[in-house]
Amino acid sequence: MMEKAMIRIRVSAHQAHYGGNLVDGAFILQLFGDVATELLIKNDGDEGLFRSYDSIDFLAPVYAGDYLEVTGWITKIGNTSRKMSFEAYKVIQSLPHVNASAAEVLAQPVLVAKASGTCIVLKENKRI
Repeated sequence: MMEKAMIRIRVSAHQAHYGGNLVDGAFILQLFGDVATELLIKNDGDEGLFRSYDSIDFLAPVYAGDYLEVTGWITKIGNTSRKMSFEAYKVIQSLPHVNASAAEVLAQPVLVAKASGTCIVLKENKRI
């Protein structure tokens, strides 16, 4: 069975980079990197290195106050390479137009980004 990992995080106001509290897509890539690190630790006992992305798609906006659920899984294991896929879903959205602390759980999570990439674990660092 291929390893899988997931994190859930509330996007803080510090992540808002653009007008209207819009979050920079690079923040989602950081979350994909965190999930990749967990996958490598589970699979190899080492944090490894993120080598490259094959594809990145930003599909919906993310705002400060939203909650994201980010999932990743290993799709192929090579000699030192680990191919991975990632998805980020908005599961709770802030409602600043209602009031400063209003939010709602989404009945259907919204896919905000997806990506695939390759990580490397050096042979001498593999512990599992």
